[in-house]
Amino acid sequence: MSDTKISTQRPGHDHLRGGLRFATELIAWVATPWALWSYSIPLAIGAVVLLIGLPTVFGTPGDRPGGDSPVAVPGIVTIFLVLIQLAAATAAAWVLWPTWTAATVTLLCLIVPFTELPRWRHLMNATRQ
Repeated sequence: MSDTKISTQRPGHDHLRGGLRFATELIAWVATPWALWSYSIPLAIGAVVLLIGLPTVFGTPGDRPGGDSPVAVPGIVTIFLVLIQLAAATAAAWVLWPTWTAATVTLLCLIVPFTELPRWRHLMNATRQ
């Protein structure tokens, strides 16, 4: 029952959608600094700060089941932060890994926006109210 309640109040936070989103975030968090490390250590550290720090600090009020972020932002900013994660995961995968792995990551990153649509609609409607 509680899963239904959470899903109704905060679309996109069920186990499947959240799990897919988290998988792409985890790939971005690990692969992006790994891909940048040999090029520039400060850039690799900056990527970690960007990919983990920004979504931690900035969030749309009412979006997170665990509580709100310290800095409230409109829904479009939260959507943009997810898109940054997806782009970083995809780009880093192609730099680091064999074609089949990079293609799998790319496919996952292409699926996530479709699974995120209910959440994104909710975020855009919450911004207008």
